Amino acid sequence: MRRRAAPSAMDPVTLEILWSRLVTVTNEQAAALQRTSFTPIVRESGDLSASVFDARGRMLAQAVTGTPGHINSLATAMHHFLAAFPPETLKAGDVLVTNDPWKTSGQLNDISVVTPAFRGDRLIGFFGNTCHAVDIGGRGLSADAGEVFEEGLFIPITKLYEAGEPNEELLRMIEANVRAPDEVLGDLHAQVAGNAVGVERLLDYLQDFGLEDLEDLGREILGRSERAMRDAISTLPDGDYEKTIHTDGLDEPLTIRCVVRVRGDEIVVDYEGSSPQVERGMNVVLNYTAAYTSYAIKCAITPEVPHNDGSFRPVTTTAPEGSILNPRWPAAVAARHIIGHFLPHAVLGALAAIIPDRVIAEGAGNIWLTTVRGTGRNRCITVFFAAGGTGARPTKDGLSCHSFPSGIATTPVEVIESTSPLVIRRKELRPDSGGPGRFRGGLGQTIEVEVPTGEPFIASSLSDRMKFAAQGYLGGKPGAKGGFETSLGTRPNPKLSLSLPAGTGFTLELPGGGGFHDPLLRDPEAVAADVAEGLVGVASAERDYGVKVTRAGRITGVTPERERRTKAAGRIGRMGGDRRRRTSSSA
Repeated sequence: MRRRAAPSAMDPVTLEILWSRLVTVTNEQAAALQRTSFTPIVRESGDLSASVFDARGRMLAQAVTGTPGHINSLATAMHHFLAAFPPETLKAGDVLVTNDPWKTSGQLNDISVVTPAFRGDRLIGFFGNTCHAVDIGGRGLSADAGEVFEEGLFIPITKLYEAGEPNEELLRMIEANVRAPDEVLGDLHAQVAGNAVGVERLLDYLQDFGLEDLEDLGREILGRSERAMRDAISTLPDGDYEKTIHTDGLDEPLTIRCVVRVRGDEIVVDYEGSSPQVERGMNVVLNYTAAYTSYAIKCAITPEVPHNDGSFRPVTTTAPEGSILNPRWPAAVAARHIIGHFLPHAVLGALAAIIPDRVIAEGAGNIWLTTVRGTGRNRCITVFFAAGGTGARPTKDGLSCHSFPSGIATTPVEVIESTSPLVIRRKELRPDSGGPGRFRGGLGQTIEVEVPTGEPFIASSLSDRMKFAAQGYLGGKPGAKGGFETSLGTRPNPKLSLSLPAGTGFTLELPGGGGFHDPLLRDPEAVAADVAEGLVGVASAERDYGVKVTRAGRITGVTPERERRTKAAGRIGRMGGDRRRRTSSSA
C-alpha cells in the first residue's frame, strides 16, 4: 500500500537556506567535539556522530563527519533516552549519557551523550553525539569475551550533568574502571562541549531567521525526506531479492543472508537464515544492524536525500532474535563491526539483481581496528584504523585503502608515531590485491608495525577476509584476501587478544575489493598505467587482462583470448573513449 506524506508548505529557496544553515550548526557541534578531543580516534579519524533532533526526539540533520553505525543508531537511541527521561522532566543544564549496546551503537566502547536545548523555559530540541572511547575497561577491544559483562563498564541511561552540575560519582566510577582515564574522561567532556556549542548555535540560528522553534521546519524536512525516499523506492520493481555473504568468523565461518523485499514505496530487509549468535564478541545488536542496512539502501537509491527520521520511515530491518544480527542479552558484542560492516555489501548484492548500475562490487568489508596495550611499566593503550580496498563501481575502479562503509579516516602514520610508542616500518599498497575487472577493485595495503618498548604487549586486530575474498560482479574477479603475521613467523587469529613478547612486530595485510565486468574488456592503456604505477604486475596484466606490457607501461601485444573477447563484445576502437570518460569523472 502506497502512502503519501503531507505536501510541502515552504518554498524551496527558503527551505534550502534554512536546511544548509542547520547542517552548519551540526558541523560546528562536531568540530567543537573533535577540536577538544583527547584521542586520535576521535580527533583524527572522526569515529563519532553529531546530530540535532526536534523536541520529540526525531533526528533532523547530522554533521558531515561521522559513521553510519553511530549516526543512524543514535537516531533510534534518542527514543530510549526519552523513555528513561521524559521531556517534561528535563531542565536546562541536564546532560544524559549511556553506552548500552542494545539501545545505542552496539558496543560498550561507544558512549552516547544527549543534551536538551532550551529557549528560555521551553524545550525546543536536542543535540546528541556518539564517540568511540579508547578504552572502557574489561578485556579490551577484542572478540575475547563470552558475554557483555566481561567487555567493560556498562553505563545505563543516566544523567552526566544535572542542572549544570556534573555527576561526580559517575565520573569517579568511570575513572576507576578504564585503563586510560585522562583520555576517556577528556573525550567525554569534549562530547558535552560539542553539544553545548550546538545548543548555542541553534539559538543564534532561530534568532537570525525569526523562528520560535524547530517544529515547522522539522515537519518540512522530515516530510520531504520521506516523500523522496518513497518516490525512489517506487521506481524499483516489486519482488524479493536475495544475497548471501560468508565471513571468516572464529572457529567456523559465519553467514549473512539478506532478503530485500520491495513492496510499493516501502522496503523490508530481512536477515532470516543468518548464523545464530556466537559465544564470542562478534554479535551485532539489531540497532546497529538497522543502521548499516538503511545506509546501504540510501547509497543505492537515494544518495542525495538527507538521512533523517523521515527517510528512515519507509525502510524496516528485521532479524531473528538470537541470531548473529539480533543477539539476546547478555551476548558479547565488542567486535560487532567485524560483521556489521558487511551488511551494506549484502544489501547492495541483493539490489544488484535489479539496479546493477547503482551498486558496487564487494569490498574489504570491515575496517581493521588494531589495539596495542602494554603489560609492563608502560601501560599505555593505542588504537588505530586501517582500510582495504572498495569494490569496483559499474563505470569506475574501486578506491584503494578506503574505509567504506564506515566512512571514517584511517589514522596517519605521523599521528600514530607521535601519540604512541609504535613505529610504522612500512605502509604501502599491495600490488595485485584489487580484483581484476573491466573496472578494477581498489587495492589493500601492507602495514608493518614495531613495538619498541622493550616489554611484552597485547595486540588485537578486528579484521576479516582472510578466508573469503571480496567477490566481483558481472564477470569481475575477487580481490586478494587479507592476512596477519607476527615477526616470529606465526599467523594467529588477530580477533583475539594476542600476548606477544618484547621485540615482536606484526604485519597487517589488508584485502582488496572485487572487480566489475570482464577483465578482458579493460582498457589496455589502463592496464599499462596500473603496471607502470606498480598496482598490477607484468605477469598479472597478461594472465588477468590479456595485455602484454613492459614494467615501464609499454604495451607490446594482447593475448588471443582477449582479442576474441573484445571482438565478441564489440569493443574494438572504443576502449580509449571509456578511459577518457573514467579519468575525467570525480571519485
